[in-house]
Amino acid sequence: MAKQKRTAINPRRDEDYPGWYQEVVKAADMAENSDVRGCMVIKPWGYAIWENIQKNLDIMFKDTGHVNAYFPLFIPKSFFEKEAEHVEGFAKECAVVTHTRLEDDGKGGLKPAGKLTEELIVRPTSETIIGASFSKWINSYRDLPLLINQWANVVRWEMRTRLFLRTTEFLWQEGHTAHETKKDALEETFKMLNVYAEFAEKFLAMPVIMGEKTESERFPGALSTFSIEAMMQDKKALQSGTSHFLGLNFAKASNIKFQNKDGKEEFAWTTSWGVSTRLIGALIMAHSDDDGLVLPPKIAPSHIVMVPIYRTEEERAKVMTFIDEFISKLKKLRYNEEKIRYQIDDRDMRGGEKLWDWIKKGVPIRLEIGPRDIENNSVFMGRRDKDAKDKTGMKADDFVNSLTKILDEIQQNIFDKALKFRNENTINIDDKDDFYKFFTPNDKSNPEIHGGFAMGHWCGNSECEEKIKDDLKVTIRCIPINEKEETGKCISCGKESKRRVVFAKAY
Repeated sequence: MAKQKRTAINPRRDEDYPGWYQEVVKAADMAENSDVRGCMVIKPWGYAIWENIQKNLDIMFKDTGHVNAYFPLFIPKSFFEKEAEHVEGFAKECAVVTHTRLEDDGKGGLKPAGKLTEELIVRPTSETIIGASFSKWINSYRDLPLLINQWANVVRWEMRTRLFLRTTEFLWQEGHTAHETKKDALEETFKMLNVYAEFAEKFLAMPVIMGEKTESERFPGALSTFSIEAMMQDKKALQSGTSHFLGLNFAKASNIKFQNKDGKEEFAWTTSWGVSTRLIGALIMAHSDDDGLVLPPKIAPSHIVMVPIYRTEEERAKVMTFIDEFISKLKKLRYNEEKIRYQIDDRDMRGGEKLWDWIKKGVPIRLEIGPRDIENNSVFMGRRDKDAKDKTGMKADDFVNSLTKILDEIQQNIFDKALKFRNENTINIDDKDDFYKFFTPNDKSNPEIHGGFAMGHWCGNSECEEKIKDDLKVTIRCIPINEKEETGKCISCGKESKRRVVFAKAY
């Protein structure tokens, strides 16, 4: 029997995928559970990744004409009651504020006091509170389109939580827009879906499928919901961004009206769209390996970590002088229109420990620089897209001159690997028995990694959708918008179907 390769993360992905995920987060020092049940503390390395996501998405939003604003964390309960379907969809997840202060309970503790005349909902999403502002801001067709984005936190009460993927409080952005016509609102919905897809593939190196959600998976109160779906390395899907066409529902609930060009009063057509810190969970599960986190350069907190290697203080002085001169050259470079992000790790610990620490953190490039490298005016490079033992010596000037090319190559390699994995685990299935076998583990007591994306026909009947969900815990992730129609038979009932949809197990 072949000897199992030793890995930095235990358990490995194939042994215990959820356990592996938690260990990657821990080993990369990204986040930890808070003393508040269901909430997380995002540590500096994890938050730096979120900052890079936020920064680059914000540029894309502003390039498409959107501006940022901020709205209250607390929403009057009556606002939710105006849109029945919306409140029903979020009712079980709401945190409610009922009192304004605490007072001594006479037993050495505190008790709530100052009961509110109307309860306040801690923001689970902001359609209703933003709608109240839109109704004041919009009077004429000249005020449209109104294109607003908000960076904020939200609270959705969760019973089963997992860092980044599902927590009671999380960070996100939510776009909210109002338009003169249905056509304009639909164009906005698809425009932002495409922004998310471009960001996922260009920055996160994560291939995605764009498509429409079925009625049962729609955002509460929306007429249509569209999403981008990515495959994780356990072959499950992760919804990585959504864009909603809200029609007139929220405009009517919030009284968002405008005077049209003919002087008549109309309701505005609205949209909303959002992504969250769940993208960091997607990043981890799409790319990381059994040695830890793997980060695409465009989103990594540091492109390069430099590890000085020396034995004496004299050697240290020479190495650090060399590094200072080397950094002065790096500062002149730009990657993805930004400065090169770098770190110097001069901690008092063994060089091997430091290097493995950065492997687990996913830094794209590791440079070892010691006395021998200085003599040759060179650096010793390791790349996170290659094996940890795969290292290359390069002349320092050659490294500087080719750095942006190397980073682009790493970015592309990470994307290509993820795309190859998705393609290898996406199949067309037309036989019901084959479909059920595809999604059934060999060992039901301890399920192995199985399944993937099954492109199967669906008749459009919600009963077939529910039957598959009940039997296999498999859902229709989306109805792809770029796929051609083709005739076939529903994978569940055998009735006629005009298109394939994406079936998968999901987070």
